[in-house]
Amino acid sequence: MYQRYVNILQELEQKNNLRKLPSRVPSQSINLSSNDYLGLNNDIPLRNKFLNGILEKDTRISAASSRLLTGNSDEYDNLENNIAEAFDREACLIYNSGYHANIGILPALAGKQDILIADKLVHASIVDGMQLSNAETKRYNHLDYNHLELILKTYRNNYDQAFIITESIFSMDGDSADLKRLIELKNKYRCFIYLDEAHAFGVYGPKGLGCADEYGCIAECDFIVATFGKAMASMGAFVVCNHISKQYLVNHSRSLIFTTALPPLNLAWTMFLLELFPSFEEKRKHLGEISKEFSQWLGLPYHSHIIPFITGSNESAINLSRSLQDAGIHVMPIRYPTVPKDKARLRFSLNADLTLSQLQIIPSILKQYGSMLDK
Repeated sequence: MYQRYVNILQELEQKNNLRKLPSRVPSQSINLSSNDYLGLNNDIPLRNKFLNGILEKDTRISAASSRLLTGNSDEYDNLENNIAEAFDREACLIYNSGYHANIGILPALAGKQDILIADKLVHASIVDGMQLSNAETKRYNHLDYNHLELILKTYRNNYDQAFIITESIFSMDGDSADLKRLIELKNKYRCFIYLDEAHAFGVYGPKGLGCADEYGCIAECDFIVATFGKAMASMGAFVVCNHISKQYLVNHSRSLIFTTALPPLNLAWTMFLLELFPSFEEKRKHLGEISKEFSQWLGLPYHSHIIPFITGSNESAINLSRSLQDAGIHVMPIRYPTVPKDKARLRFSLNADLTLSQLQIIPSILKQYGSMLDK
């Protein structure tokens, strides 16, 4: 009865493509596969400060229902109001995760009369959200805005609403979208911009709000989505938008309506960190400096704190990952279908707790292993 699944799993294993839940990262290892970009998750004094303060409040551990029943705690209202104020936008709506946000917002907003046009390398959650919608969907070549404009010229007038969808910092390549160019196309072709700032929120911008904050174009981005689970070392996600869009999502976004709300304790932790965002400027600066230097060590162009080292085959990525782990560097292989076939890689995700001296061993290991790579 289960033989079909067994056969598929065996085939994946033969191709070095079988996923397994890894063991916990050894405490003595340098973790370069985490999204804890500011190093907040390991900041014990910060955690203790929060816990000591929360003991004085009547904060519940669980929401115990959806937001539309009894789970809409004061912590939700407080956090949403503060995020909207930070972005200088009308409204904010919190979701349980970035995945919940993307699979809930896009199908709610876009119907049969609309078109969704996304960068070819957007995250799987965006792809799934597009597939769940009833809208027409198109993909433009990665960061190819001439191709995007060709799609807009060809199809825009056939639809009521059009959405240009992109990440700001792309999760697998670490490169970034040209927000200025996208805004030009938005205005020219009467589109919405849907910007996923998952890997930029907390890391970029004078207020740490992401790339739209960095380039001063928050107001021009109609829907900005970001997660609390990366640089913010918490859980959940949000979208900033206008009041009408928020009210519409509360009534039509299935991943919001039909799920238990986030625990108030978790929301309080997120609010605690949001209030500290301005004080993390030195962390953001340090992260940028070491990311640039490390990229140069590897002979790679500097884009961001996400630095991909492409090996080619699944086998080479796995073997190189093991060699680095043996040396105390925890970095996991990234394989198809997360990345294209024959583009397996190690993705070095740097964080603000690291020093350059901790990273010095990596280039020599990559060089020693270089003859076995099939780039």
